[in-house]
Amino acid sequence: MNYTEFAVFVVYLLFMLAIGVYFFFKNKNAGEKGYFLGGRKMGPWVSALSAGASDMSAWVLMGLPTAIYAVGFGEVWIPVGLAIGYTISWIYEAPRLRKFSIVANDSITIPQYLTNRFLSKSKALQVICAIVFIVAYTIYSASSIKACGTLFNTVMGIDATVAMWIATVIIVGYTFLGGFSAVCWTDFFQGMLILGAMLLAPIFAGFMLDSAAVAETTTSLPENYWSLFADWKKVVSGLAWGLGYFGMPHIIIRYMSIESQKSLKKSAKIGISWTVIIVIAAAFIGIIGRMFLGYSDEINNNSLVFIQMVRKIFPSLISGVLLSAVLAASMSTADSQLLAASSSFASDVYKPIFRKDKAGDKEMLWAGRVVVFAIAICAIIIASDPNAGSIMSLVSNAWGVFGAAFGPAIMLSLFWKRFNFKGAVAGIVVGALVDILWLAFLASTGIYEILPGFVAGLIAAVVVSLATKAPEKEVEELFDKAVAYED
Repeated sequence: MNYTEFAVFVVYLLFMLAIGVYFFFKNKNAGEKGYFLGGRKMGPWVSALSAGASDMSAWVLMGLPTAIYAVGFGEVWIPVGLAIGYTISWIYEAPRLRKFSIVANDSITIPQYLTNRFLSKSKALQVICAIVFIVAYTIYSASSIKACGTLFNTVMGIDATVAMWIATVIIVGYTFLGGFSAVCWTDFFQGMLILGAMLLAPIFAGFMLDSAAVAETTTSLPENYWSLFADWKKVVSGLAWGLGYFGMPHIIIRYMSIESQKSLKKSAKIGISWTVIIVIAAAFIGIIGRMFLGYSDEINNNSLVFIQMVRKIFPSLISGVLLSAVLAASMSTADSQLLAASSSFASDVYKPIFRKDKAGDKEMLWAGRVVVFAIAICAIIIASDPNAGSIMSLVSNAWGVFGAAFGPAIMLSLFWKRFNFKGAVAGIVVGALVDILWLAFLASTGIYEILPGFVAGLIAAVVVSLATKAPEKEVEELFDKAVAYED
């Protein structure tokens, strides 16, 4: 065990927990809106870096660089797709979603927004969304928890399962206590740490490259390692990752939390810049890591290229700080996912279905906290299973379901006046089902399941909307009011 690195990790984890405790006392009487959406008072820097950090989980430090390290430039299309999708989401989706969610009865969750957008009294959409949330977020959270276990096991020799429990206790602790405000502020600090770590590692490794070692490594590279267009399926599938941003609840809910439209414009510039730098850095870590470390099955199988690079370059104190970025990436995503799933269950299922809208703020907060705990336990069980898949595969599965299910419905709700409630239900159900069925039976085609799922969901939403009754006059007036809304 490297005790210096261990000490840095302990200090870092205690700092994250302290943020949760601080917001627990500060927002003790904030109520449901304060716990789940921060009272719509998030500033541009916190909102932007929180959205980015909650998006870029440990896969951007471990899974993605290792995929590029092992396979080559063909995997670079994933960061390209992500950069394009994130930019479009901030520029076109964010401004409207913030305005629409306010006009639609001040909605605080995505399912709530979709239901209120159509002035529907049916709870079907909220229940369907909540089910997708809980299943997909459990899988997504498992990837982050698995990354924490891999980090502690590699760096300190701690049993991976024990490490997963330790990390989960910390994550659940500050999410349980501080809610959305704690999650956003921890994500803000973690976003800064991730950015610093991902810039320093490839820069220092690049300067330390040995020309002889590089020449030897280059001769043993797989065929087409440097080719961007060796496989058209990788190009299409990589670009399709960008579709996920349009329906990723724990990311787009940040748009709803921003304090004003003016702040949102500033957030967009910060958020886009941060993400573009991060995905470029991830690609460089993979490529330079192959030159710097050479190929190793251990590195490839356990997604260790970033960890090994940092430990080989820096002394223990600095490596401990930089490796905390893996914890930051894991925790910043897991906390957001846990909160999004719990807010959906509490606000969209527990309150309207089980309590018939009679639950008070305090009861709602505790209902959400119980769900945070339950999902975390299920995520640990999945992460501990050696057959559950890699960090990258777990992320891609959850990412695909969210993008295919919610992306078409949310974008149509913001830009198409004729879109109706039945079309939204059809789009979400068909998108999710096609994504899952493609993964189960057609994964061998090499096409990422989000693409057919998104297209199928979009077609279903449009066809059903056109085949059924147009929205009521009040719904169309809500659309016009939201488009014209200014604060």
